[in-house]
Amino acid sequence: MAEKVVEQDWVTRLADEVIADAKDRGIETIVCASGISPSGPIHLGNFRELITPHLVADEIKRRGVPCEHILSWDDYDRFRRVPKGQPGVDETWEQYIGMPLTSVPAPAGSPHANWADHYKAPLIEAMEQLGIKVRGISQTGQYRAGTYVDQVLLAMRERHKIDEVLARYRTLEAAADAKQKASGKAKGKGGKAAELTPEQEAAQTEAERGSGAAAEDDGSEGSRGYYPFKPYCTSCGTDFTTVTAYDDETNALTYVCAKCGNEETVDLKTFHNGKLVWKVDWPMRWGYEQVLFEPSGVDHQSPGSSFVVGKDLAPIFGWQRPIGPMYAFVGIAGMAKMSSSRGGVPIPNDALEVMEPQVLRWLYTRRKPNQSFDIAFGQELQRLYDEWDALARKVAGGSAQAGDLAAYMRATSTAAGVLPTTPHPMPFRTIASVVDITQGDEAQTVRILSDLDPDDPVGSIDELQPRLGCARRWMLGYVPEEDRTVVRSAPDLERLGGLDEQQLESLRMLVEGLDDHWSLDGLTHLVYAVPKVQRGIDPAAKVKDPELSRAQRAFFALVYELLVGKDTGPRLPTLLLALGKDTVKGLLTPA
Repeated sequence: MAEKVVEQDWVTRLADEVIADAKDRGIETIVCASGISPSGPIHLGNFRELITPHLVADEIKRRGVPCEHILSWDDYDRFRRVPKGQPGVDETWEQYIGMPLTSVPAPAGSPHANWADHYKAPLIEAMEQLGIKVRGISQTGQYRAGTYVDQVLLAMRERHKIDEVLARYRTLEAAADAKQKASGKAKGKGGKAAELTPEQEAAQTEAERGSGAAAEDDGSEGSRGYYPFKPYCTSCGTDFTTVTAYDDETNALTYVCAKCGNEETVDLKTFHNGKLVWKVDWPMRWGYEQVLFEPSGVDHQSPGSSFVVGKDLAPIFGWQRPIGPMYAFVGIAGMAKMSSSRGGVPIPNDALEVMEPQVLRWLYTRRKPNQSFDIAFGQELQRLYDEWDALARKVAGGSAQAGDLAAYMRATSTAAGVLPTTPHPMPFRTIASVVDITQGDEAQTVRILSDLDPDDPVGSIDELQPRLGCARRWMLGYVPEEDRTVVRSAPDLERLGGLDEQQLESLRMLVEGLDDHWSLDGLTHLVYAVPKVQRGIDPAAKVKDPELSRAQRAFFALVYELLVGKDTGPRLPTLLLALGKDTVKGLLTPA
């Protein structure tokens, strides 16, 4: 399959580039990397940081080339701020600002040991469902074990060279900031002002917090001299520290803490309670792990930011900056029902509540990293499933285009094998409609779904999972109450009594035809045939007539009003089957 799509697929092109780079460098095992700071919810924007290297690494593995995907947990980053309105967190967490994330208690009631583990856990769970395998690396563990001692000492020896590099970019960054302020507004694609929904603004704020971009410390201390190492105070545990002196020969480092006043001199060779500042830390790790591929967001690729600066700092650590495409923003739509505990910023687990793993993977595989897109949790979700099922049919029938075939392949499988899927994938909108009508009653839902296709009946609930669970959670958790279907408990006698003869005739034809057309296809034919017959048109004829279209819409609206009290609702044949013949006849027959 890979041979058929290699020219059409962005993943194969990146894999080609990485493999060629490895060959040029004489590297046998390719390392693709992700880096995530568990400072808060790891949302669907951050997820692009994980799935992009996963897809490239997976393609490399499919070709039989040794490859590893590492995930650096930036859990040794500082705790920057106390999130507002988060359950289990109050003003007492202010005392932990400046401490490593692994030293901050998890929100009250959490089963996890610390703040970082609390936010890692959901992503680890999601990765398991999505078939993403990584080697996780805790930066707390790395630094505190002294793993990077030689690299830290090297950075301190080369601090003047590092400072010279950073100074050039500080000037460029200041000029870029001044230009942006002068323009008076942020620019989007094509020079247009970027307009974000409230959900996107929330997600963008979260992305900046999670990536550390909001305050990329480069270690500059002005007249005190430049030092790229930031100690955590051994007295109060925070990084409100300033290095005041360092001896290259003895490795003696002196620092003072602005929070508690502690001042001490330590041997940097054995002192493991601190870390390199971010702009130096990242290129150091590229060299240490020999990373060949690592993407990053727009916040890390702006003038003077870490990925840009890293090009000139990586050689200090004996490495070259890896291939690293910039990934674009992921927006969110239809999140009105999202739990406030996450601040309106959905994480992969939220998406997996309503999307099969393959569908979520497909959203990221079908677009290049630099293409932005929205993930919909509202009514658009039904259309997404329709598109996914249509693609599956094209793939099965051999008519899918190469690029679509590649995206489907990467969504449904990895180098390790095919991902589990729903054995009996009935249309999502059909399942959701039945869930709506039955108010989520599982047994009744399965019974009705079985009746919808007598030629291919559902044997058990398991055959419909996980799609049934996704549809149920979406309908009951995301669709607003006013959009839900409530079936009338008794006929609307007043409305029935006011119908004209043509309307009454149409209802009689529908009711009388139920017994002979009691199947999904039969009812579909029947509801469209009634207005045709009333106008002397052959029910089997395909007619494009505006007047007939208006009559069909009016007939559908009438039936909906009499059944559910609104002029629209679930697909009419599905609604009729779900309600049953006796109920339909009772609600549509005048007294």
